[in-house]
Amino acid sequence: MKSYAAVDLGASSGRVMTGRVGPGTLELAEAHRFPNRPVRVPEGLRWDILALYTGVLDGLRAAGQVDSVGVDSWAVDYGLLDADGALLGNPVHYRDPRTEGVAEKVWANVPAAELYAATGLQYAPFNTLYQLTAARSSQQLHYAKRLLLIPDLLSYWLTGEQGTELTNASTTQLIDPRTRGWSHDVAARLGIDLELFAPLRQPGGPAGLLRAEVLERTGLTGPVPVTAVGSHDTASAVAAVPAVGERFAYISTGTWSLAGLELDAPLLTEESRAANFTNELGLDGTVRYLRNIMGLWLLQECLRAWENPDLSVLLREASAVVALRSVVDAGDAAFLAPGRMPERIAEACRATGQPVPETRAEVTRCVLDSLALAHRRAIQEARRLADHPVDVVHLVGGGTRNTLLCQLTADACGLPVVAGPAEAAALGNILVQARAHGLVGDRASMRQLLALTQPLERYVPRGGAALWRAAEERLALA
Repeated sequence: MKSYAAVDLGASSGRVMTGRVGPGTLELAEAHRFPNRPVRVPEGLRWDILALYTGVLDGLRAAGQVDSVGVDSWAVDYGLLDADGALLGNPVHYRDPRTEGVAEKVWANVPAAELYAATGLQYAPFNTLYQLTAARSSQQLHYAKRLLLIPDLLSYWLTGEQGTELTNASTTQLIDPRTRGWSHDVAARLGIDLELFAPLRQPGGPAGLLRAEVLERTGLTGPVPVTAVGSHDTASAVAAVPAVGERFAYISTGTWSLAGLELDAPLLTEESRAANFTNELGLDGTVRYLRNIMGLWLLQECLRAWENPDLSVLLREASAVVALRSVVDAGDAAFLAPGRMPERIAEACRATGQPVPETRAEVTRCVLDSLALAHRRAIQEARRLADHPVDVVHLVGGGTRNTLLCQLTADACGLPVVAGPAEAAALGNILVQARAHGLVGDRASMRQLLALTQPLERYVPRGGAALWRAAEERLALA
């Protein structure tokens, strides 16, 4: 048996989880959980990266002695370092509006179709490529000597060593998913200096040892290695899908929903681009072929606007609301920015001629029906575009705790949904560390261990396929 610490940072909270792994054993415990509260300053929306790092250190102290540490987080965002390795300001939040209108400037140099053929990434206004284009004239970028994505920045502070982990690098829109290396042509055409990036690391590779100052702060006894994991939290979550065989789809759901397939090669067709699917890199040469959907961000923002009422009561009331009365496009970038979410959902329903949800329960049901519908559309289109059969949908992440969403997703997809594990990203993080130490085998062995040890719930479709088809058609016509 060995013990591992998984630093798992989400868009709304961070956590340090401990995992014990041995033959037939995978145990997970929460050492420390802390909020992730972005800060709006005069220059825009920023991550409070110092508070997050403090939470990481506190979590490692609470975790106790471990055999390795791995770090994963959300994608695309980064910190800039000067020549001395000092951070040049708090990292910009991907919801900051600085990338508005930037895509058109990028496409003037590299047309959208060429960009997709080269990088395989769906259009999202916050991709690192667009952020760097938006920052081109900034003093921070002018003086920067190194760019580190968020988990790589934290690993650097823990170890003093710099690297760029591959699964997260693939979200920058600067990686060629066929070669799994940098797309030098795209970077050159857009004036992006790839020398800013540290050397690429593979999941499972070494990322340094905890610095003496970190050992003192956390009470750990060295040497303690840091292991590169699937540092994009979705890469770690997909690694923890407890699937048997290959005929499955997955939905990693939390603040975002990432719905799609695990493929052996990227799908870079024009039809795939038009359908807005992305090809992000996963473990062992795999491709996470998926679509980004707003996810439970919609409900989180509504709860914030309502001053955080009891969610269990709200979900019970929402389950009694007429199904599919009103739906919105849960992938619409119009819902990306924070603020006024209940009003914006009502405005979207009004604009499409649908009944306007008035009560909190009606708004909540609209959100969950819309998410389930978006899950349905993504999985149906992915299996068609990739010609990939699907017998079951695995839903992992924090959204597994929302039983109404799980059941609605089964109903919408017309397929059984296996929900769990809830802490998939942390488990995937831990299993990659354990595999690097020889305690588990290939991905199939990892998934078998998950299926044997983690609590899972199965949801069976209740029918009503015609209602979901009608809602899909209604939204398409809006």
